[in-house]
Amino acid sequence: MPDREWRTACAVVCAVVCTAVWLLPARSLPAAETPNIVLILADDMGYGDPGCYNPMSRIPTPHIDRLARQGLLLTDAHAPASVCVPTRYGLLTGRYPFRSQRSVRTESRIEPGRLTLGGFLQKQGYRTACVGKWHQGFEGGKSRKDYALAIPQGPIARGFDRFYGIPASLDIPPYYWIRDDRCVTPPTAMAVDNFSPGWTKIQGAFWRAGPVSPDFKFEQVLPTVERQAVGFIDRWAADSRGDSKTPFFLYVPLPAPHTPWLPSKEFRGKSGASMYGDFTMMVDATVGAIVGALQKQKISGQTLVVFTSDNGPVWYPADTKRLKHSSVGLLRGMKGDAWEAGHRMPMIVRWPGHVPEGTRSDHLWCHTDFLATVAQITGGRLPAGSGEDSVGQLSVWLDPKRAEPARRNLVSQSSGRVLSVRERNWKYIPQLGSGGFSKPRRRQPRDGEASVQLYDLSKDIGEQRNLSASEPERLERMRQLARTLTGLPAR
Repeated sequence: MPDREWRTACAVVCAVVCTAVWLLPARSLPAAETPNIVLILADDMGYGDPGCYNPMSRIPTPHIDRLARQGLLLTDAHAPASVCVPTRYGLLTGRYPFRSQRSVRTESRIEPGRLTLGGFLQKQGYRTACVGKWHQGFEGGKSRKDYALAIPQGPIARGFDRFYGIPASLDIPPYYWIRDDRCVTPPTAMAVDNFSPGWTKIQGAFWRAGPVSPDFKFEQVLPTVERQAVGFIDRWAADSRGDSKTPFFLYVPLPAPHTPWLPSKEFRGKSGASMYGDFTMMVDATVGAIVGALQKQKISGQTLVVFTSDNGPVWYPADTKRLKHSSVGLLRGMKGDAWEAGHRMPMIVRWPGHVPEGTRSDHLWCHTDFLATVAQITGGRLPAGSGEDSVGQLSVWLDPKRAEPARRNLVSQSSGRVLSVRERNWKYIPQLGSGGFSKPRRRQPRDGEASVQLYDLSKDIGEQRNLSASEPERLERMRQLARTLTGLPAR
């Protein structure tokens, strides 16, 4: 689709509100029960990696599994996109990423003035911090040259009191650390391309050539993020002196297990899934360290912890065959794809005394729902024009066995900007092919074959049986729903 047509369609759809999420939340908690909130976002972790999701996983994830036993495990949770940047936009703004076409190459992905998860919680009296991979761009983007100047329109301007992290993925230059809105050490050196033998060029210890800070160590990025996150919790505890009126929100977008896969010596060779599995074990240990810091400071009982991922892994069928480990579980595809493995994510919610232990929910969830759900938790109101695609799911969290589904439909964007649509168990993809990284990305129908995909996920989680020809009425309904939800022409 031409960019002009795409932008026009997106402008039209802004008037479409799928759910009245900006209304006063139907259920909220007393102010005395307002929790601290820790949101840990893994980077490129597959649905089949944690043992609590895949008993056949060859990657030990004891800390993530323990978190699942202590809380709620969601089986039908989705990122709003199957790649990093748009997912983070949706998570932070409560808005489907296809509605915004800003580019992180030249500007901040999040529009100036748009309410974010951090900004909302600031208004509710929270101390807010982001530690890890920002990947939402800055004003000026990669064109900036003077690293002595403040970095405009970054996390500090998007709802966070404090930030320590890296600008983008750990395989995308320039490579440097940012503290709040300042570069710690300018990237005056040059990193050379790095490729791991035996893997594709977007796997392994892979990164691209480009500017790098002289003291920047790729293998130390994840440990540094862990130390900074733990340090924030420790400092908050020391500063608060038991003052429960000053809760915190800690957003930890991890840079792993996204490439480069750089497990430390402690984890090398410890999994059954090679470098990727070892690095995923290291992610699990980081989750354990953050949760452990809450326990050390005796604030676990008053802290809501959420663990999830931003999109699926770069994991090919050949990797599964060679290593006897499926990073995507029983799902089809991988990162970037419109198929389930691209955007169906592990997601765990632990909140002692509120979220029942050892429970599961198969209700539909989208990462855009964080904003409205947090509004329900804090009793705040989302102003009109914010969180357009956010659905409050507190009732599902508090009583997953009895709650009715809060979300009835879902739009997810592939790396090729293909918008798949869900309604209950039905899924519609308006083309053939993956729409993303898997081949074929797009293909023409054969003689007599339908030109779109329709799946009943309740019977076919692996998306192997295209029902578009045998379910004409359902297909037409899904086409019309796609038109309503996206504003784009139904195919």
